[in-house]
Amino acid sequence: MSQALLSLSIGHEHDVVAVRQRARQVAELLGFDTQQQTRIATAVSEIARNAFRYAGGGRMEMRVDGLPPRQALAVRVVDSGPGIADLDAVLEGRYRSVTGMGMGIVGTRRLMDWFRIESAPGRGTEVEFGCTLPAGHAGIGAAGPVRIADELARRRPESPFEEIQRQNQELLHALAELRAREHDLLRLNQELEDTNRGVVALYAELDENVAQLRRTSAQRAQFVSYMSHEFRTPLDSMIALTGLLLARVDGELTDEQEKQVGYVQRSARDLLNLVDDLLDTARVEAGQVTLRPSPFSVADLFRALHATLRPLRTREEVALVFEEAPDLPRLETDEAKVSQVLRNLVSNALKFTERGEVRVAARPSGDGLVVFEVADTGLGIAPEDAERIFEDFTQVESSVQRRVKGTGLGLPLSRKLAGLLGGSLTVSSRVGAGSVFSLVLPAVCRLAGDGAPVEEGWPSPGPKQEGV
Repeated sequence: MSQALLSLSIGHEHDVVAVRQRARQVAELLGFDTQQQTRIATAVSEIARNAFRYAGGGRMEMRVDGLPPRQALAVRVVDSGPGIADLDAVLEGRYRSVTGMGMGIVGTRRLMDWFRIESAPGRGTEVEFGCTLPAGHAGIGAAGPVRIADELARRRPESPFEEIQRQNQELLHALAELRAREHDLLRLNQELEDTNRGVVALYAELDENVAQLRRTSAQRAQFVSYMSHEFRTPLDSMIALTGLLLARVDGELTDEQEKQVGYVQRSARDLLNLVDDLLDTARVEAGQVTLRPSPFSVADLFRALHATLRPLRTREEVALVFEEAPDLPRLETDEAKVSQVLRNLVSNALKFTERGEVRVAARPSGDGLVVFEVADTGLGIAPEDAERIFEDFTQVESSVQRRVKGTGLGLPLSRKLAGLLGGSLTVSSRVGAGSVFSLVLPAVCRLAGDGAPVEEGWPSPGPKQEGV
C-alpha cells in the first residue's frame, strides 16, 4: 500500500533548494531524528540537482509504503534527460566526473536503507530510494497524508540564505558529533592500551608462576628421589635379613618368632612398594620419564605377567585368566610401562575379588589402537567414585579395603603412565557386579624429536608383590 505525500517539479535552481527543504520537513513530520532528517534531505537534494543539471529538470515524489507499524518513506526522482551512459561504472565507484554526478548517486545509496536506479541513453533516469520509519513510530494512517500536506502548507518556504544557515548548523552539529566520537575513540584506545598492559603483566606473572611450579616440581621429584634411595637401603636390608631369619640360616625359630619376623618382612615390602610408587609418580609429574619403545607381542607380555602375578592369587575361589590374542600384530611401545600398568590393574583386581575370576584380554580397536581390558567379578565401584579412584592417595571405603593394604597411588600412576604412552585408562563398574578397566594405547608409540629411543635415567623397578 502506498500513500502519496508530496510532489514537486524541478525546473529551476531554486527548486533544488525547495525540494531539500520539503524533504527535511516531511522527514521531521514522520518522526525521524535530526541526523536522519539531514541524511534524507541531502540524498533528495543530490538526486534532484543531478536531474536539473544533467537532464534540465524532472519531478520529485515522496510517499509512504506499507502498512503500520512497518512502513517506509520512499522518494522517487524522474527525468526525461539523455540518461547515464556509464551507470555500472558509477555504481561500482569507478566513474570520475568533474561535476560530481557519480558521487551524488553513490553517496545517496550509502545514506539510504534501500536504493534503485534505472537509466538508459535517450530514455531518461528514474531513481528510487528510502528508509524505514523510526522504531516505535505508530505509522501513517489514512488521514496522515492530509495532515502532513496541511502542515507543509502552513510552513512558509525558507529563502536560500536561510537554507544555507540551516545547512551550516547541520554541518556544525555533524562536526560536534564527530568530535564527540573522536573523543570516545581516544578514550577507548586508552582503555584498550591500559587493558593490554594489564594482560601483558598478567601473562608475565603467569609465566613466572609456571616457571616456579616447574622448579618446585623438579625439586620435589629430586627430593623424593633422594629420599627413596635413603629409604631403599634400610628396607632392602630388612627384607634381606628377615629372609635369612626365615630361611633358618642362624638357627631354628619358634612359631611366635617366625610369625613376628613375617610381620616385619611384609611391612618392609609394603614400605618398599610405597617408596616405588612415590618415586614413579614424582618422576612422571616432573616430566623426567622417557620412553623406550621396542617391538613385542601381546602373547609374550601376557605369559610374563601371568608368571609374575600368579603368586598374588591367594584365594582358590578366584581364577586368573589371560585370554589369547591371535589377531593382534606386534606392538611397538614401552613394554615395561605397559607391563607396569597391567600389573597394577591385575593386582588390584585380585585384592578386591573374593570369588569368581580376573580376566585379562586384548583386542584391536581400529585407527592403530589396541585395547587391554582387566575385568573382575569383585565388589565393583559406585558411579560417584569412578573418577576418585584415579586421585592420588584416594581409596574407596569398603569391607575388603579395611583388610588389605595399599598406597592409593597405583591407579593414579597407571593413568599417568597411560597418558605418557599416548593412551587413556578408564573404568566401567557397578557395585556388586565387578569392574572392567580399559587401557587404550597406540600400537606404535610416537616419540618427539627424531624418534630415537632414549634410555631412562634410572633403573626400572622390578615386579611388585602388592598392588594399590
